[in-house]
Amino acid sequence: MRIQSVGVVGAGTMGSGIAALAASAGVPVVLLDIPGENGSDQPARRGLERALKARPAAFMSPQREALVRTGTIDRDLELLAGCDLVIEAIIEKPEPKRQLYERLTEVLDDDAIVATNTSGIPIHELAEGRTEGFRQRFLGMHFFNPPRYLHLLELIPTDDTSPEVMRAVERFSERILGKGIVVARDVPGFVANRLGVHGMALALRAMETHDLTIGEVDALTGPLIGRPKSAIFRTADITGLDVLSHVAKGLGEATGEDFSLPGWVAKLVAEGKLGEKSGTGFYQKEGKEIRTLDWKTGEYAVTAPTLPDEATALARQPLPARLRSVLALPGKYGAFMREVMLGSFHYVLEHAADLAYDLTSVDQALEWGYGWEMGPFRQMDAIGLDAVRAAFAERGLDEPRLLREAGDRFIARDEDGTERTLAVTGGQRISVSRQASHVTAADLRAGGNVVEETRDAALLDMGDGVLLFESRSKMNTLGQGVVQQLAKALDTVERGDYAGLVIGNDDTRAFSAGADLMMVAGAAQQGDWAGLERSIRGFQEMSMRLRQSPFPVVAAPFGLTLGGGCEFSLHCDRVQAHAELYMGLVEVGVGLIPGGGGTKELLFRFMKDLEPYEEADPFEAVKRAFQLIATAVTSTSALDARERGFLRREDRISMSRDLLLADAKRRVLDLATDYVAPAPMTVMALGKQAMGNLEYALWAFREAGQASEHDVRIGHHVAYVLAGGDAAPRIVTEQDILDLEREAFLTLLGVRETQDRIAHMLKTGKPLRN
Repeated sequence: MRIQSVGVVGAGTMGSGIAALAASAGVPVVLLDIPGENGSDQPARRGLERALKARPAAFMSPQREALVRTGTIDRDLELLAGCDLVIEAIIEKPEPKRQLYERLTEVLDDDAIVATNTSGIPIHELAEGRTEGFRQRFLGMHFFNPPRYLHLLELIPTDDTSPEVMRAVERFSERILGKGIVVARDVPGFVANRLGVHGMALALRAMETHDLTIGEVDALTGPLIGRPKSAIFRTADITGLDVLSHVAKGLGEATGEDFSLPGWVAKLVAEGKLGEKSGTGFYQKEGKEIRTLDWKTGEYAVTAPTLPDEATALARQPLPARLRSVLALPGKYGAFMREVMLGSFHYVLEHAADLAYDLTSVDQALEWGYGWEMGPFRQMDAIGLDAVRAAFAERGLDEPRLLREAGDRFIARDEDGTERTLAVTGGQRISVSRQASHVTAADLRAGGNVVEETRDAALLDMGDGVLLFESRSKMNTLGQGVVQQLAKALDTVERGDYAGLVIGNDDTRAFSAGADLMMVAGAAQQGDWAGLERSIRGFQEMSMRLRQSPFPVVAAPFGLTLGGGCEFSLHCDRVQAHAELYMGLVEVGVGLIPGGGGTKELLFRFMKDLEPYEEADPFEAVKRAFQLIATAVTSTSALDARERGFLRREDRISMSRDLLLADAKRRVLDLATDYVAPAPMTVMALGKQAMGNLEYALWAFREAGQASEHDVRIGHHVAYVLAGGDAAPRIVTEQDILDLEREAFLTLLGVRETQDRIAHMLKTGKPLRN
């Protein structure tokens, strides 16, 4: 079975988000909703428009809207006849859903798959009364909001769902939609919401017990313990307090367990204070101020919660050490964290076997659905299971069966790197199921595939003659040590029996945040201009070596790919990008221009793009590059990066982060068979003519108050490099432009305003407009 087209019924927040995700992946979508005035498709159109205007954006490119066809359930249900998969996302009540399924059986092909996005209604109950064929092709597909950004997709088969249908949906969901798949049991709340909402309810009650403020709870339950900055209460505001209350009530009714929320939360919901969508919830935004609710009085105020020095000092420790230390905090903060963390651990241990088919799925559900750095079983392993047992005993909690059977770890690795975890039943150890296409640097290291390793980087053997270069600096910045190790990696591939090299890593945020600004700033302050010139020249030479090596080099960028990370990617033979790619040459933000070949590369790339068109104005290529560099444009997705020119037509996109490195390896092998390094290039530099046009644009920006004097100075240097100087038009080589680029970079680095921008960025992480 192959899924090539999708229908979505219900154009609310979830339905329109699912439609936008599928269309972004290149899949034709039919989006239906109830009829509007005079039977129009206005409700579906409004859902589509919300998705287009959503922030963060639901579509990866607005152009993909063209793949979505809207209609009404009453008039256009037959449009679903050609869909291979129909996802129902209508009101959370069983009867309307069953009525829809009855109508779908009249129009769908016999092999069409039907799925529900319900978050709480048992899947088998929704299938009651349907034919055997329908039940075999029916399952739950529980997306998390927003569907584009949250990696988790829970698939919930019933006893009747056919294995063939499950394989088809898993393949489509992972490879095409890019989701992380967790197969959940058909129980209330499935995995992530059951555990996540329990944890929220527990934290709310513990906050009252230990007399903490909302701000203090969020400070304790965010990055400190490996969770997102949104922590407990900001997450609830994003979700919606009405949604949280509805889910908690439904879980309580379905399970008989205590998911109750405090009365003051119900009061907020009754008053319409629902979180971000209403502007007020646990937090309230007033202009640029964020006010926090005092849950005792119901008033909002700007507060700065103060944590004890012991908690603040933990921030720099590795997560396992932080988790251990948080449980040992003194006073009310430690009491709160012990109640919340140990209570959550105990609940997970008691219910894991009822919710999921393996412990890894439990961890992944919370890591992918709630943004945890470590799931609960990995957390307990990090803390130490004996310490967990002792803490349970101290609190009068029994030792759950899974903990008794685990020994000293839930998850362990054999000598060959195979990861094994405790089975949910039977006390046996099972291999963690992972497809061969799921390649991570961590797995390669654990499997003993290390060719060379330093503090700055590692060179790992991916098999089949392909090596992986993995940087290890903070945010994968490209300091001298990383660049030196990359040179050694290229040497290793060149002199060995290897097919080629992939550049990538496992970081969750950044392929590379760019050059090491601390090193650059330090050298400038010391006046080491000769050393800086050597460093910049070396960086440029590395970019060119990536292009000129006698074997294919493929970059696998994702997330933040800025400055030097973008430049290295631009110079690789191919880019295999993750769909969520935020790529750009952002050096003007710190008062510089791209100094590692980025200015040169965009000029040559855009000039070459115009060659097939005899009537094209070559200044259009210069202007295009100037706009990207001078305004520090960063792509909003890989599709956007392709439209802007950071990615070429021959570069490819992986929707799934889990498959990115394996896809990049395949690109190397595709190229390696008959690989020949590209020939050196030349282009016509436009000289003073281009300079004049760009200088006028800079003057206009300054006159309009859109650019400072220093912005204009930086823009002048960008223009000078892209024009190849201010002489008459001439043929230039790549090295000619690299020399101009390096000179401009060093000149700007010597300017006080640039040094102020760099210092401000290092101190605050934000650009300075001076």
